[in-house]
Amino acid sequence: MHQYGVRDVEKLLHLPRSTIRALIAAGFVSPARGPGKSWLFSFQDLIVLRTAQALATAKVPAKRITRSLKKLRRQLPETMPLSGLSIGAVGKHVVVKDGTGQRQVESGQYLLAFEGDPAAGSVSVIERTPSATAAPVDAEDWVEKGAALEQEDANAAIKAYEKAVSADPARLDVRINLGRLLHEARRFAQAERVYREALEACGSDPLLLYNLGVLLEDLDRNLEAMEAYQAALHGDPGLADCHYNLALLCEKLKKPKEAIRHLAQYRRLMGSHSG
Repeated sequence: MHQYGVRDVEKLLHLPRSTIRALIAAGFVSPARGPGKSWLFSFQDLIVLRTAQALATAKVPAKRITRSLKKLRRQLPETMPLSGLSIGAVGKHVVVKDGTGQRQVESGQYLLAFEGDPAAGSVSVIERTPSATAAPVDAEDWVEKGAALEQEDANAAIKAYEKAVSADPARLDVRINLGRLLHEARRFAQAERVYREALEACGSDPLLLYNLGVLLEDLDRNLEAMEAYQAALHGDPGLADCHYNLALLCEKLKKPKEAIRHLAQYRRLMGSHSG
């Protein structure tokens, strides 16, 4: 069975690493561990990731998503062309449609739209990719446009995410993606402003605080970075990457006991994931 690394998932699904990590933390998928503790995803994991993101964006309750996806995952074959699948939130039930009809996965609020026969591996997909010429009209359109542009035109993706935030200021995931792209583009002041505004608008989200910590550390504002990391861990003690970064930062700041403690916690968390 073919397995996919994180870079493969980022490329195939247009999902940023922060979103992939959040979906794993939420329990939607449990990828295997490869060399160096790297994540390895199965084909079913990829489908579940894309489905989870689509339903989460549609504001389906997390418990309902988890329940439905566990059943959906058992129905998926081990291999199938990824381009043959389309995920959408368009109805009141989670269902799979095949050549013989449609099967309800579990009662819920939304519909997953498939065309073809998944069991035979011949699924023709209605891809909901943004048109290059059509102007998006709401936040979700801008989010999709931004995600599609991330790899080929980061500046255009940034503009799309900015419009998405303007259309829906409550979209924390978009603010995080926007800040990440600005950071990667070395537009540090703008990235910090996006993260600070997100904290005010959406509250102290652990992933947001972690990303802010990474930015502040890159700016050599180490004490502020430490505070951001500590705040992130207060909200989510299981954020392994945060423990690791904080361990290195504590060592740099000559706080050896704290460095050892966070490194030990990082190793414990990574060991539990691999088991």
